[in-house]
Amino acid sequence: MRFVFEQLRLGGDRNFGYLLGDREAGEGLLVDPSYDPATAVARARAQGLRITAILNTHGHADHSNGNAEARTLTKAPVLGGPGHPGPLDRVLGDGDRVPFGGFTLRTWHVPGHCPDHLAFLVEGQAAGLTGDLLFVGKVGGTMGDADARTEWDSLQRLLREWPPETTLWPGHDYGARPSSTMAWERTGNPFLQCPDVAAFIALKAEWPAFKARHGLR
Repeated sequence: MRFVFEQLRLGGDRNFGYLLGDREAGEGLLVDPSYDPATAVARARAQGLRITAILNTHGHADHSNGNAEARTLTKAPVLGGPGHPGPLDRVLGDGDRVPFGGFTLRTWHVPGHCPDHLAFLVEGQAAGLTGDLLFVGKVGGTMGDADARTEWDSLQRLLREWPPETTLWPGHDYGARPSSTMAWERTGNPFLQCPDVAAFIALKAEWPAFKARHGLR
């Protein structure tokens, strides 16, 4: 059990944060410590992990509002995407890698929900953190058609580049279950079944009615 992976319920609007670690090396990462960074840090200590970096999938306050406290508690740098609205110690670009012990977290820049949005894949472990880009059975909100087109492109990129067996771990508990896989979402997420971007935008517009027709939360 060298690889440590914990999904943490941290308050807010059903927010998830994540603890990743290498037990043998005693190193770990926190992702989106949000409303309860003290709990996230306590879990790291219980697992015998020294946090070497704090990462945000994106800079919206419900994901980044715990950064300062987490940094104080761990002395670890805060990392986020290009255009992140808050203070960062390092800006992560597309394709950057963040090591923790013998493992590596690779960064995908996937804008749409917001310009700085990142997704993370633990290389060799098929574990993907999708933030507010991709939920279980849903996708992240967008401010207009232009952002929706950008989000469509980001989603299509993950569909092409992440293996189908990749487990998906979102930023909120908004779905029928707390996690999924690329294969399940490809076949069960109505937004990923859209044949083109026009259908994707149309589904976003009618989403409340679609949910009501199909008994979705």
